[in-house]
Amino acid sequence: MHPAPRVLRRALAAATVALLATAVGCAPQPEEKAADMPSASDGKTCAQGKLATKTSGKLTIATDEPAYEPWFKDDKPANGEGYESAVAYAVAKQLGYDKSAVVWQSVPFNKAFAPGEKTFDFDINQVSISDERKKAVDFSSGYYDVRQAVIALKDSKAAKATSVADLKDLKLGAQVGTTSLDYIDDVVKPKQAAAVYAKNDQAKSALKNGQVDAIVTDLPTAFYITAAEVTDAKIVGQFENQGGAPEQFGLVLDKGSALTACVTKAVDALREDGTLADLEKRWLSDAVDAPVLK
Repeated sequence: MHPAPRVLRRALAAATVALLATAVGCAPQPEEKAADMPSASDGKTCAQGKLATKTSGKLTIATDEPAYEPWFKDDKPANGEGYESAVAYAVAKQLGYDKSAVVWQSVPFNKAFAPGEKTFDFDINQVSISDERKKAVDFSSGYYDVRQAVIALKDSKAAKATSVADLKDLKLGAQVGTTSLDYIDDVVKPKQAAAVYAKNDQAKSALKNGQVDAIVTDLPTAFYITAAEVTDAKIVGQFENQGGAPEQFGLVLDKGSALTACVTKAVDALREDGTLADLEKRWLSDAVDAPVLK
């Protein structure tokens, strides 16, 4: 018996085993395939009208009560009028939910971004995106670039302010939990502690009654207040943005929400196709430039 055939058979057997091992190694494994599957949380699959919402087939959107102009109109978020109402329905449409599938819910401003599970799919209520708030909730990308402004009665000392330094001796007020209040505390740093109010209505009343010298709100709200609600008041000026990026309002979602990526994708699409700019022009066109307080 010659050894050569035996050696050849062994070599062929070894080669066969190696080929089988290679084939098995290249075969897709179930775990890897599952890991590669896109999910709603990564924004790759946002099934139109079939997201994992609080109520199947419905999109629950929250805002505060009352809902102020120019963000809403006639205190009726569901009517589609006002910048934020219009944006909310535009986002809903991007997600595959028509107007009849949108359910509105009343949630106080400060509670919207407080820690804890939410009862809404997203909240829209002039909530500025911040690192501190991101510890408790998720945000979409920004749907509006905002500035903060100072309002004072026209015949007051505060109305003559032209710089941040001119505000330091004044009694200032703002709504609790807002970026407006942060600007008072962190930018102005007044000698007197800021007056803090649960609602903007209370801040406006305090201004009318002389309990504060001036109040701080976002710029579009300031234009509406001075044009329609406190007509003997004026916009003293607006603050410069702090840091490189502009302050932005974002939609608020549960921390770790499976909807965050899809909602962000919808907002981004509305910015890219010009919808946000068109809605801003329609509903916030009165918010022209105000002098900058430096």
